[in-house]
Parts: sequence; structure tokens; C-alpha cells
Amino acid sequence: MGKVLLAAPRGFCAGVERAIETVERVLERHGPPVYVRRQIVHNTHVVRDLAERGAVFVDELDEVPVGSVVVLSAHGVAPEVHAQAAERELSVVDAVCPLVTKVHREAERFAAEGYQIALVGHEGHEEVTGTVGHAPGRITVVESPEQARALPVADPERVVWLSQTTLAVDEVAETVGALRERLPLLADPPGDDICYASQNRQDAVRAIAPRCDLLLVVGSANSSNSARLVEVALRAGAGDARLIDDAGQVRDEWFDGVTTVGVSSGASVPEVPVSGLVAALAARGFAEVEEVPVADETLRFALPRRLAAVSPPPTPPSGAAPAAADGPRAAGRPSGDG
Repeated sequence: MGKVLLAAPRGFCAGVERAIETVERVLERHGPPVYVRRQIVHNTHVVRDLAERGAVFVDELDEVPVGSVVVLSAHGVAPEVHAQAAERELSVVDAVCPLVTKVHREAERFAAEGYQIALVGHEGHEEVTGTVGHAPGRITVVESPEQARALPVADPERVVWLSQTTLAVDEVAETVGALRERLPLLADPPGDDICYASQNRQDAVRAIAPRCDLLLVVGSANSSNSARLVEVALRAGAGDARLIDDAGQVRDEWFDGVTTVGVSSGASVPEVPVSGLVAALAARGFAEVEEVPVADETLRFALPRRLAAVSPPPTPPSGAAPAAADGPRAAGRPSGDG
């Protein structure tokens, strides 16, 4: 008989819950179709479920009919996206995670103070692209210690680092360490940019990884925080670690010599595919399940302010500006979650 170690916390974070509920509420108010720019969160199960209920996911706003309601994803966007929405007279509901908005505000403030910003993150990720747009010309994306050591610097006394929220803590620390070796006066962000949920899920994986012959992370391939959990598991001592969308991607050859399997999931993953994986593992003989908790998450974010009264705007007079997009509002603050 084999054993399953179930990491906790896992699955949906407060920002993801807020984003999904935002789309659900807009669908309830207006009925389908409701347009969503990019994937609301990076998970195939969530996107498929919302699409079946009438959400239409588009890459860019020029695919949205003029005057429609559009939801912007949890990853955040550059100001130019809001400007394009205004040009197309769209009613915008912004589902950006408040913790991402925090990084946007930091970037704007440091840019206004004349700092060069080293943004530790992955070039091309939606969150990173959005953050860069809040301080154009002042941000350089730094993906690795090697890039940190080669960063062109105009004034060594006016450089600050910020981070993509979904990275692994160790990954950020290594890159920031390389920056600081070169720039002893490197400024720090006013608070931890790594999302509390990413931190907690990484800590939970670290707690079980040394005991696991195989650790399975449920999450989609384009989910940064899910992919980081696989990396964390391997660094923390798991015999093997794999990223899967659901039990259908599990392979027989992974289980040779395996007696203990760890299970976790990224912050954008619903519990259903996790439960399905645990059931599939039980069918393979891994019937004993031990949940290993490392943190209790109570943080919740309020829905976007405009959602209470959101409706397609009336056709404005020629030259009139459409209503402004809403901003995020947090219902609480992290307490002990990082």
C-alpha cells in the first residue's frame, strides 16, 4: 500500500477567487456573452468552465464589440489597455489581483522618483508585461542571476528591485543576491512582492517534498506559480516532481519504486481535479492520505467596486468620455501569510 501526502494550503488564492467570481457575477447580470481579455486565470479547467457558461476569451480588445462589457484578467494590464478600452467605449470590470496592483503602484512611485527598476520576473508573462507598462522606459526585466550581473546601470545609487508575484522565493533571492553583489546600494521594495499564497504553497511543498518519491503538482503549463512548485519540490528533495492538469495526464512509468506520492496544486487550480487525482491514486494502491498543513489562509478580497452597478454604458454623445474603469479594493490584509 502506498501513501499520499496532501499539501495544505493548495488551490485557489484570494485573488483567483475574486477574479472568477467577478466573471460569474457579470454573467449573472448580463447573460452571455461576456468578454474577457486573456485567460481570467491560468488554468484550463477554470477557463473551460467559464467558457461553457458564456464567457468569451479574447486576446485583445479589438476583438470585443464596441460598447460591450469586458473583464480584465487577474494578472493586470498596462495603462494602454485601459486607454484602448476607453476608445472602444467598453465598460471595464478590472479583476486584477490587488497584490499585483501593489506592484504597479510601487513601479509608478519609484519611476517618478527617478529610480531604475530591475523587475525580477519572466519576460512575456502577462503580469510582467502589465507591470512594465506602468513605468515604461524605467523597467528592465531580469530573469536570472546571469542577467542581473550584466544589467546596464546608469546610476548605481538609484536602482530598486521589484518582483513578479508568482515566483519562487529562492529564485528571487538568488537573482536579487546577484544584483546586490554588483549594486551594494540596491533599494528594496517597501514590502514583499511575492504573493502570500505563492509563498504558502511553496512552504507546503517544501514540508512534504523530502518524504516524497514523486510529487504531483496540479496546474496548467502556463501557470507560473504552479510551475514554480515543481521547481521548489525538486530543490527540496522530492525524488521526482511533475506538473499535470489532472489525473488524465498521469503516466504508469512514473510509479516504479514509488511508495509515497505528494500532491499539491497552484493558486489558480480548483479542488475538483485535485480530488480526482487523489481518487486515481487510491485506485493505484495509494489509499492512505495524510494532509500536511503549514498555514491557515483567511484573506479575502472584495469584488471590484463597479460590479455592484455594472451595466453596458449608454451610447455617449460624440466626443464624450466613457466611464472610467474600476480599481481593486481589498477586504482585508494578509496576517502572518507574508
